Amino acid sequence: MKAPVRWQKPLPLRPQDTVHVIAPAGPFDRPGFEAGLAIIRQRYTPVHRPDLFESHRYLAGDDERRQDEFSGALMDFQARALFCARGGYGTMRLLPELPLADAAPSVLVGFSDITAVHLALQALGRVSIHGPVLTQLGRQSSDVHERLFRLLESPEPAPPLTGTATYVPGTAEGPLIGGNLSLFASLLGTPYLPSLDGAVLLLEDIGERPYRVDRMWTHLRLAGVFERVSGIVLGDFTDCDEKNAAYNSADVLRSLAQEAGVPCAAGFPIGHGAVNQPVPLGTTVRLDAGEARLTFLEGAVRA
Repeated sequence: MKAPVRWQKPLPLRPQDTVHVIAPAGPFDRPGFEAGLAIIRQRYTPVHRPDLFESHRYLAGDDERRQDEFSGALMDFQARALFCARGGYGTMRLLPELPLADAAPSVLVGFSDITAVHLALQALGRVSIHGPVLTQLGRQSSDVHERLFRLLESPEPAPPLTGTATYVPGTAEGPLIGGNLSLFASLLGTPYLPSLDGAVLLLEDIGERPYRVDRMWTHLRLAGVFERVSGIVLGDFTDCDEKNAAYNSADVLRSLAQEAGVPCAAGFPIGHGAVNQPVPLGTTVRLDAGEARLTFLEGAVRA
Protein backbone atom coordinates (compact mmCIF):
# COMPACT_ATOMS: atom_id res chain seq x y z
CA MET A 1 0.00 0.00 0.00
CA LYS A 2 1.34 3.45 -0.92
CA ALA A 3 1.89 6.05 1.74
CA PRO A 4 -0.83 8.70 1.89
CA VAL A 5 0.02 11.83 -0.09
CA ARG A 6 -1.29 14.04 2.71
CA TRP A 7 -2.24 13.16 6.27
CA GLN A 8 -5.73 14.25 7.27
CA LYS A 9 -5.95 15.89 10.66
CA PRO A 10 -9.16 16.05 12.70
CA LEU A 11 -10.89 19.28 13.65
CA PRO A 12 -9.76 20.78 16.97
CA LEU A 13 -11.96 20.39 20.00
CA ARG A 14 -13.39 23.27 22.01
CA PRO A 15 -14.63 23.23 25.60
CA GLN A 16 -18.12 21.72 25.89
CA ASP A 17 -17.94 20.05 22.47
CA THR A 18 -19.94 16.84 22.15
CA VAL A 19 -17.78 13.70 22.26
CA HIS A 20 -18.80 10.05 21.99
CA VAL A 21 -17.86 7.38 24.51
CA ILE A 22 -17.76 3.91 22.96
CA ALA A 23 -16.86 0.37 24.03
CA PRO A 24 -15.58 -1.47 20.94
CA ALA A 25 -13.51 -4.09 22.77
CA GLY A 26 -13.85 -5.72 26.21
CA PRO A 27 -16.25 -5.15 29.12
CA PHE A 28 -15.05 -2.84 31.86
CA ASP A 29 -15.37 -2.00 35.53
CA ARG A 30 -17.89 0.73 36.26
CA PRO A 31 -15.96 2.66 38.97
CA GLY A 32 -12.84 3.02 36.82
CA PHE A 33 -14.95 4.09 33.88
CA GLU A 34 -16.85 6.69 35.91
CA ALA A 35 -13.56 8.16 37.18
CA GLY A 36 -12.30 8.62 33.63
CA LEU A 37 -15.65 9.94 32.43
CA ALA A 38 -15.56 12.59 35.14
CA ILE A 39 -12.25 13.89 33.75
CA ILE A 40 -13.70 14.17 30.25
CA ARG A 41 -16.90 15.76 31.55
CA GLN A 42 -14.89 18.58 33.12
CA ARG A 43 -13.91 19.68 29.61
CA TYR A 44 -16.41 18.31 27.09
CA THR A 45 -19.96 16.98 26.79
CA PRO A 46 -19.71 13.18 26.63
CA VAL A 47 -22.59 11.08 25.28
CA HIS A 48 -22.98 7.32 25.08
CA ARG A 49 -25.59 4.74 24.28
CA PRO A 50 -27.51 3.08 27.11
CA ASP A 51 -26.20 -0.33 26.02
CA LEU A 52 -22.56 0.72 26.52
CA PHE A 53 -22.34 -1.48 29.61
CA GLU A 54 -23.43 -4.73 28.00
CA SER A 55 -21.14 -7.74 27.98
CA HIS A 56 -20.96 -10.89 25.89
CA ARG A 57 -18.29 -13.39 26.93
CA TYR A 58 -15.06 -11.37 26.74
CA LEU A 59 -16.61 -8.53 24.72
CA ALA A 60 -18.56 -5.37 25.54
CA GLY A 61 -21.63 -6.78 23.85
CA ASP A 62 -21.90 -8.75 20.63
CA ASP A 63 -20.31 -7.63 17.38
CA GLU A 64 -23.53 -6.09 16.09
CA ARG A 65 -23.91 -3.86 19.15
CA ARG A 66 -20.30 -2.70 19.13
CA GLN A 67 -20.18 -2.17 15.37
CA ASP A 68 -23.42 -0.19 15.35
CA GLU A 69 -22.20 1.96 18.24
CA PHE A 70 -18.78 2.61 16.67
CA SER A 71 -20.18 3.30 13.20
CA GLY A 72 -22.78 5.71 14.54
CA ALA A 73 -20.12 7.66 16.44
CA LEU A 74 -17.84 7.79 13.40
CA MET A 75 -20.62 9.19 11.23
CA ASP A 76 -21.78 11.87 13.68
CA PHE A 77 -20.61 15.12 12.11
CA GLN A 78 -21.80 17.09 15.15
CA ALA A 79 -19.29 15.43 17.48
CA ARG A 80 -15.56 16.10 17.63
CA ALA A 81 -14.03 13.03 19.32
CA LEU A 82 -14.47 9.36 20.18
CA PHE A 83 -13.17 8.22 23.57
CA CYS A 84 -12.88 4.48 24.15
CA ALA A 85 -14.01 3.03 27.45
CA ARG A 86 -11.46 0.22 27.55
CA GLY A 87 -9.20 -2.00 25.45
CA GLY A 88 -9.08 -5.73 26.04
CA TYR A 89 -9.99 -7.60 22.87
CA GLY A 90 -12.50 -7.37 20.05
CA THR A 91 -11.89 -4.20 18.07
CA MET A 92 -10.26 -5.90 15.09
CA ARG A 93 -13.42 -8.00 14.64
CA LEU A 94 -15.22 -4.79 13.63
CA LEU A 95 -12.78 -3.50 11.00
CA PRO A 96 -14.51 -4.77 7.83
CA GLU A 97 -17.78 -3.00 8.68
CA LEU A 98 -16.55 0.33 10.07
CA PRO A 99 -17.12 3.33 7.74
CA LEU A 100 -13.63 4.71 8.36
CA ALA A 101 -13.16 6.19 4.89
CA ASP A 102 -16.38 8.22 5.17
CA ALA A 103 -16.10 9.13 8.85
CA ALA A 104 -16.52 12.64 10.24
CA PRO A 105 -13.31 14.65 10.88
CA SER A 106 -13.38 13.71 14.56
CA VAL A 107 -10.47 12.24 16.51
CA LEU A 108 -10.21 8.76 18.01
CA VAL A 109 -8.60 8.44 21.45
CA GLY A 110 -7.53 5.09 22.91
CA PHE A 111 -4.75 2.51 23.03
CA SER A 112 -4.07 -1.19 23.53
CA ASP A 113 -6.73 -3.12 21.57
CA ILE A 114 -7.80 0.18 19.96
CA THR A 115 -4.52 -0.05 18.03
CA ALA A 116 -6.46 -2.06 15.44
CA VAL A 117 -8.50 1.00 14.45
CA HIS A 118 -5.55 3.38 14.81
CA LEU A 119 -3.69 1.32 12.21
CA ALA A 120 -6.71 1.18 9.89
CA LEU A 121 -7.04 4.97 10.16
CA GLN A 122 -3.33 5.39 9.46
CA ALA A 123 -3.76 3.24 6.34
CA LEU A 124 -6.26 5.90 5.21
CA GLY A 125 -3.90 8.72 6.14
CA ARG A 126 -5.91 9.89 9.15
CA VAL A 127 -4.34 11.16 12.39
CA SER A 128 -5.54 9.76 15.73
CA ILE A 129 -4.46 9.87 19.38
CA HIS A 130 -2.75 6.97 21.14
CA GLY A 131 -3.79 7.80 24.68
CA PRO A 132 -5.56 6.60 27.82
CA VAL A 133 -8.91 4.81 27.66
CA LEU A 134 -11.45 5.99 30.22
CA THR A 135 -10.82 3.13 32.66
CA GLN A 136 -7.18 4.23 32.78
CA LEU A 137 -7.64 8.00 32.54
CA GLY A 138 -8.89 8.43 36.09
CA ARG A 139 -5.64 6.95 37.42
CA GLN A 140 -3.47 9.30 35.39
CA SER A 141 -1.93 12.49 36.74
CA SER A 142 -3.06 15.98 35.82
CA ASP A 143 -0.13 16.46 33.42
CA VAL A 144 -1.44 13.55 31.31
CA HIS A 145 -4.91 15.12 31.27
CA GLU A 146 -3.46 18.49 30.28
CA ARG A 147 -1.34 16.98 27.52
CA LEU A 148 -4.37 15.16 26.14
CA PHE A 149 -6.50 18.31 26.10
CA ARG A 150 -3.66 20.23 24.46
CA LEU A 151 -3.30 17.61 21.73
CA LEU A 152 -7.03 17.69 21.06
CA GLU A 153 -7.40 21.46 21.05
CA SER A 154 -4.15 23.03 19.83
CA PRO A 155 -2.51 22.75 16.40
CA GLU A 156 0.88 23.31 18.04
CA PRO A 157 3.28 20.36 18.55
CA ALA A 158 3.16 18.60 21.90
CA PRO A 159 6.19 18.83 24.22
CA PRO A 160 8.85 16.15 23.64
CA LEU A 161 8.97 12.92 25.61
CA THR A 162 12.06 11.29 27.09
CA GLY A 163 12.75 7.58 27.44
CA THR A 164 15.14 5.81 29.76
CA ALA A 165 17.47 3.83 27.50
CA THR A 166 19.21 3.85 24.14
CA TYR A 167 19.19 0.47 22.42
CA VAL A 168 20.52 1.56 19.02
CA PRO A 169 21.89 5.11 18.64
CA GLY A 170 21.01 7.34 15.72
CA THR A 171 18.24 9.64 14.56
CA ALA A 172 15.07 8.99 12.60
CA GLU A 173 12.26 11.19 11.32
CA GLY A 174 8.89 10.23 9.90
CA PRO A 175 5.23 9.67 10.76
CA LEU A 176 4.62 7.98 14.09
CA ILE A 177 2.94 4.63 13.39
CA GLY A 178 1.94 1.68 15.55
CA GLY A 179 0.80 1.05 19.11
CA ASN A 180 0.32 -2.32 20.76
CA LEU A 181 2.80 -4.96 19.55
CA SER A 182 0.30 -7.83 19.71
CA LEU A 183 -2.26 -5.98 17.60
CA PHE A 184 0.36 -4.72 15.16
CA ALA A 185 1.63 -8.26 14.60
CA SER A 186 -1.92 -9.57 14.24
CA LEU A 187 -2.69 -7.14 11.42
CA LEU A 188 0.36 -8.01 9.31
CA GLY A 189 -0.86 -9.30 5.95
CA THR A 190 -4.24 -7.57 6.23
CA PRO A 191 -5.41 -4.46 4.32
CA TYR A 192 -5.54 -2.53 7.60
CA LEU A 193 -1.82 -2.00 8.03
CA PRO A 194 -0.53 1.41 6.84
CA SER A 195 2.56 2.04 4.78
CA LEU A 196 5.64 1.67 6.96
CA ASP A 197 8.16 3.25 4.60
CA GLY A 198 10.16 5.80 6.57
CA ALA A 199 7.88 5.57 9.60
CA VAL A 200 8.91 5.77 13.24
CA LEU A 201 7.38 2.65 14.79
CA LEU A 202 5.85 2.84 18.27
CA LEU A 203 5.47 -0.44 20.17
CA GLU A 204 4.23 -1.30 23.68
CA ASP A 205 2.50 -4.26 25.34
CA ILE A 206 1.33 -5.87 28.56
CA GLY A 207 1.41 -9.36 30.03
CA GLU A 208 3.48 -10.95 27.26
CA ARG A 209 6.31 -13.22 28.44
CA PRO A 210 9.70 -12.51 26.84
CA TYR A 211 9.55 -15.47 24.46
CA ARG A 212 6.20 -14.21 23.16
CA VAL A 213 7.61 -10.72 22.67
CA ASP A 214 10.51 -12.36 20.78
CA ARG A 215 8.07 -14.38 18.64
CA MET A 216 5.97 -11.35 17.66
CA TRP A 217 9.06 -9.22 17.02
CA THR A 218 10.54 -11.99 14.88
CA HIS A 219 7.27 -12.12 12.94
CA LEU A 220 7.75 -8.40 12.19
CA ARG A 221 11.36 -9.00 11.17
CA LEU A 222 10.48 -11.87 8.83
CA ALA A 223 7.74 -9.72 7.29
CA GLY A 224 10.32 -7.03 6.45
CA VAL A 225 9.00 -4.39 8.86
CA PHE A 226 12.41 -3.31 10.15
CA GLU A 227 13.75 -2.91 6.62
CA ARG A 228 11.11 -0.24 6.01
CA VAL A 229 10.85 1.81 9.19
CA SER A 230 13.35 4.54 10.04
CA GLY A 231 13.31 4.12 13.82
CA ILE A 232 11.67 2.37 16.77
CA VAL A 233 10.14 3.93 19.90
CA LEU A 234 9.49 1.47 22.73
CA GLY A 235 6.94 2.37 25.37
CA ASP A 236 6.10 0.36 28.47
CA PHE A 237 6.24 -3.42 28.36
CA THR A 238 4.25 -3.93 31.53
CA ASP A 239 4.30 -7.24 33.40
CA CYS A 240 6.34 -8.85 30.62
CA ASP A 241 9.07 -10.45 32.73
CA GLU A 242 9.56 -14.17 33.29
CA LYS A 243 9.32 -15.10 36.96
CA ASN A 244 12.66 -16.19 38.51
CA ALA A 245 14.48 -15.80 35.18
CA ALA A 246 18.05 -14.52 34.93
CA TYR A 247 16.92 -12.06 32.24
CA ASN A 248 14.07 -9.62 31.83
CA SER A 249 12.02 -8.26 28.96
CA ALA A 250 14.30 -5.23 28.63
CA ASP A 251 17.28 -7.54 27.99
CA VAL A 252 15.32 -9.34 25.28
CA LEU A 253 14.06 -6.13 23.67
CA ARG A 254 17.55 -4.64 23.63
CA SER A 255 18.90 -7.70 21.79
CA LEU A 256 16.00 -7.69 19.34
CA ALA A 257 16.44 -3.97 18.65
CA GLN A 258 20.15 -4.42 18.04
CA GLU A 259 19.36 -7.20 15.56
CA ALA A 260 16.94 -4.87 13.76
CA GLY A 261 19.71 -2.29 13.46
CA VAL A 262 17.60 0.90 13.20
CA PRO A 263 17.69 3.73 15.76
CA CYS A 264 15.80 2.61 18.84
CA ALA A 265 15.17 4.05 22.28
CA ALA A 266 13.11 2.53 25.08
CA GLY A 267 11.34 3.39 28.31
CA PHE A 268 9.01 6.08 26.99
CA PRO A 269 5.99 6.71 29.26
CA ILE A 270 3.51 5.34 26.73
CA GLY A 271 1.29 2.31 27.23
CA HIS A 272 0.02 0.23 30.15
CA GLY A 273 2.35 1.59 32.81
CA ALA A 274 1.62 4.06 35.61
CA VAL A 275 1.94 6.96 33.14
CA ASN A 276 0.46 6.83 29.64
CA GLN A 277 1.30 10.07 27.88
CA PRO A 278 -0.89 10.62 24.80
CA VAL A 279 0.86 10.92 21.42
CA PRO A 280 -0.47 11.81 17.96
CA LEU A 281 -0.25 8.91 15.51
CA GLY A 282 0.33 9.89 11.88
CA THR A 283 2.14 13.13 12.69
CA THR A 284 5.81 13.69 11.94
CA VAL A 285 8.23 13.06 14.80
CA ARG A 286 11.99 12.99 15.25
CA LEU A 287 13.62 10.28 17.33
CA ASP A 288 17.05 11.08 18.79
CA ALA A 289 17.74 7.58 20.05
CA GLY A 290 21.12 8.47 21.54
CA GLU A 291 19.36 10.91 23.86
CA ALA A 292 16.21 8.78 24.15
CA ARG A 293 14.20 11.79 23.07
CA LEU A 294 11.05 11.91 20.94
CA THR A 295 10.24 15.31 19.45
CA PHE A 296 6.87 16.11 17.88
CA LEU A 297 7.25 18.27 14.80
CA GLU A 298 3.58 19.08 14.23
CA GLY A 299 0.28 19.14 16.05
CA ALA A 300 -2.48 16.56 15.92
CA VAL A 301 -5.37 18.80 14.84
CA ARG A 302 -6.01 21.32 12.12
CA ALA A 303 -5.03 24.95 12.54
